[in-house]
Amino acid sequence: MSSHLQFHTLDVFTEQRYGGNPLAVVLAADGLNTRQMQTIAREFNLSETVFVLKPTAPGADFKVRIFTPQIEMPFAGHPTVGTACLLAELGLAPQGDDVHFVLEENVGLVPVRVRRDAGRAPYGELTTAVLPQRGPDAPSAAALATMLGLEEQDIGYAEEAAALISCGVPYVLIPLRSPELMAGISFDLPCWRQHLAGGWAHQVYVYARGYEGELRARMFAPGAGVQEDPATGSAAVALAGRLAMDAPEADGCLAWTIHQGLEMNRPSVLQIEADKQAGAVIAVRVGGHAVTVLSGTLPL
Repeated sequence: MSSHLQFHTLDVFTEQRYGGNPLAVVLAADGLNTRQMQTIAREFNLSETVFVLKPTAPGADFKVRIFTPQIEMPFAGHPTVGTACLLAELGLAPQGDDVHFVLEENVGLVPVRVRRDAGRAPYGELTTAVLPQRGPDAPSAAALATMLGLEEQDIGYAEEAAALISCGVPYVLIPLRSPELMAGISFDLPCWRQHLAGGWAHQVYVYARGYEGELRARMFAPGAGVQEDPATGSAAVALAGRLAMDAPEADGCLAWTIHQGLEMNRPSVLQIEADKQAGAVIAVRVGGHAVTVLSGTLPL
């Protein structure tokens, strides 16, 4: 292994540099051990850092390991989408205007697609390796309201209450009665520790229906060392799964647009889809653009 490794940073779920969710990707990282990867991720101090390795599973084109500043993740959305776009841009992945390949992650094989149009940043999309599954009951609306610094009546939308859902990473999905409440969230860490820290799902995704049917969202993950995340693909697919499972449609493709990161001055746009057949969710996807910000070498 070289004494220097090449890395790139990208902003994901945006076409504008300095928006979206920042990501670091370290290439040819096969010689690094877990401790070194965690140390490097802590040094970048972004919500996630990806290490690209040679695949070990049949059918995979690359293996990726994903770290927050504190822990390794089994799967994450913006690292998967951003890495797929980067590998295509560098010519390391199959080439073309619309290509498909597979990333091996700790959660399993994750199919990805990259579309490229002249004059635009590449658009990456992943299909989850795990279909949506429901977890245990969520804490009470009163407890969740206290955790968010809101009122109990702010939690929930029509008949939609908070739910614990996973498409590879479990989330507490909390609907709010209006998008205007998003800006007033004040996250209470002691309350989070009391109700969620040791549970099946401890990462919090708050969402609300906005105008013209679009969604607004914020994500908090203190257990992973992420105070707030500007764009969260693994939460977005959990939400797509939840909305699709609850939707009356038995067949077809359901789609939504999520706006996240506005409160952090890092606006992000995530496109989510879910396919249903005979009333069951059979596939969930999230996609968005990614733009390279800088490149460099990392001394070992």
